[in-house]
Amino acid sequence: MTNENKFSRRSFLKGSVAAGVLGTVGLGTGASAMLTSCGNESKAKIVPLKQAGTYYVPDLVDLARDGQELKAGVIGCGGRGSGAAFDFLNAGNGLTIVALGDVFKERVDNLADRLMNDKKIDIPESKRFVGLNAYKQVIDSDVDVVIIATPPGFRPVHFKYATEKGKHSFLEKPICVDPVGYRSIVATAKQAVAKNLCVVTGTQRHHQRSYVESYKKIMDGAIGEITGGVVYWNDNMLWYRERQKGWSDFEWMVKDWVNWKWLSGDHIVEQHVHNLDVFTWFSGLKPVSATGFGSRHRRVTGDQYDNFSVDFVMENGIHLHSMCRQIDGCTNNVSEFIQGTKGSWSTNGETVIRDLAGNVIWKFDGEAEKANYQQTNPYVLEHVNWVNHIRSKVVIDQASETAVSNMAAIMGRESAYTGAAITWDNMVASSMDYTPSDLNEGKMDMRSFTLPVPGGK
Repeated sequence: MTNENKFSRRSFLKGSVAAGVLGTVGLGTGASAMLTSCGNESKAKIVPLKQAGTYYVPDLVDLARDGQELKAGVIGCGGRGSGAAFDFLNAGNGLTIVALGDVFKERVDNLADRLMNDKKIDIPESKRFVGLNAYKQVIDSDVDVVIIATPPGFRPVHFKYATEKGKHSFLEKPICVDPVGYRSIVATAKQAVAKNLCVVTGTQRHHQRSYVESYKKIMDGAIGEITGGVVYWNDNMLWYRERQKGWSDFEWMVKDWVNWKWLSGDHIVEQHVHNLDVFTWFSGLKPVSATGFGSRHRRVTGDQYDNFSVDFVMENGIHLHSMCRQIDGCTNNVSEFIQGTKGSWSTNGETVIRDLAGNVIWKFDGEAEKANYQQTNPYVLEHVNWVNHIRSKVVIDQASETAVSNMAAIMGRESAYTGAAITWDNMVASSMDYTPSDLNEGKMDMRSFTLPVPGGK
């Protein structure tokens, strides 16, 4: 056990009281100092946006504290589900996986083979579940926690059932694709809190030390009051699956899920939610309206766009500009920029804070992080934090917070699809439900999956 792992339950719980249900678990001034440079801010001029102890900061230790054995079930055994399974196992001691579920048998078997080869974990055939109802069978197995990593369109239903059965949940992002799913997530999150369950989501920047340290600096007042920002996920075309002979409509869409609205929510929801989430997290604001546009130029399969540009008006009137694109051969930029009254914060190339003259006054020190911590992978650290909350019996609810950025992405998408300004109030009350009315594992009405055209009636 590393020194970082030896923290007391008393100190863990003491910090958690101040921030309510989420807790307040900090890296501490010593660790913070090791992860920063350019420490020449004028302390006398800084006015905190929030007082330390009133906001949540995860304790990003190398390994989860020891405690009760936790048996996990994995729902969704594709690339992200398999990755999350190993991230969970690498998060601490006394963690194992006992059940797997997916709509496709080959994915269950592939993950089972990897678990045996790499971790010597044997998943018997009786704990390998296949089909649309596999999630129920996994949750009803002898599991303590569930890793929910199916295509996002299924996530609200799976989270609801897991919570009803009293299981702690890890939800990959995004956690919904439409307003009906959003309302389900919000309601289920409240039920999870009432049952003292711990819910962590796959917005891994919340468990990435460069972002956590940045958040603390901004809350301390390093850039002054936030006045706006720009967030980007402009990158290459994402993967796709050409339809193969013998595949049903359902099989093709699920295997090609990142390209279909009802499964992924479009890439502004499925991928760009990370960047939107950073702004809603740092600012503590939700959007009141969104006006955007988008189009499809190069996408090969599915019924989605491949670029979006959205202007969000936040609760206090400031603006956030959002850009995302999945097209090869273009200038790429995956980063965030936030402007304040005294300076700015950005993550393009390096994580820095600048004053109004453009001078770097703080920079996250990645080399110091590597020197002082064994675990620097945020995908593992989010499971470390999840396990620590479960074992310390300190409730955490990240689903409610992620729902805000998720709904922001939905608002931007619908504005681009329709050409209309979209308001938060109208969207959260909308009856919009992307789930196909004829959902099954075979033939479906493919005529309903059409490319949106803005300005229509």
